[in-house]
Amino acid sequence: MSNEQQTSSATRAKKRRNTLTDYDSRRDTLEHIRRVSELLEEFMSKLSDRASDHDASKLRSPEKEAFDEYTPLLASLDYGSDEYKQSLAGLGPALEHHYQNNRHHPEHYERGVSGMTLIDVVEMLIDWMAAGERHDSGSIAQSLVVNQERFSLSQQLTEILRNTAIEFGWLVRVNENE
Repeated sequence: MSNEQQTSSATRAKKRRNTLTDYDSRRDTLEHIRRVSELLEEFMSKLSDRASDHDASKLRSPEKEAFDEYTPLLASLDYGSDEYKQSLAGLGPALEHHYQNNRHHPEHYERGVSGMTLIDVVEMLIDWMAAGERHDSGSIAQSLVVNQERFSLSQQLTEILRNTAIEFGWLVRVNENE
């Protein structure tokens, strides 16, 4: 929406509010619903782009060769364990390349998670869910615990991620107060 359209829309809304006795909120509400829908469609389009491009760099050198070698080993280890961390370090430059080319990883940003967008965070959570499914002992619950410490996530963000996992059925709510 252009600045002129926004100003015109705001002016019309102000005029409608000035006549409080005959104001009907239906038109404003329908316009708000339309605008929210438009913005959500834009958000979903960006998510769709992420779904199409997710981890595509792993299919090319220098990442492919390293992930061919290390993925089977990493899948057999407990996520976040010392052994897992040592094996992950073996990916070396390939892993650095992966982080540089995939913004859903906190390592992509100088400020870690604080540098991410909401789109990045959504993709990160979904990546954690799918990655956990590849590990013999993996789970989204474990990923949330390990990554809260690993990336210094706030309690609030961790709870939002946990609530999202529960809403999607990836995690079971332990009690009603969660």
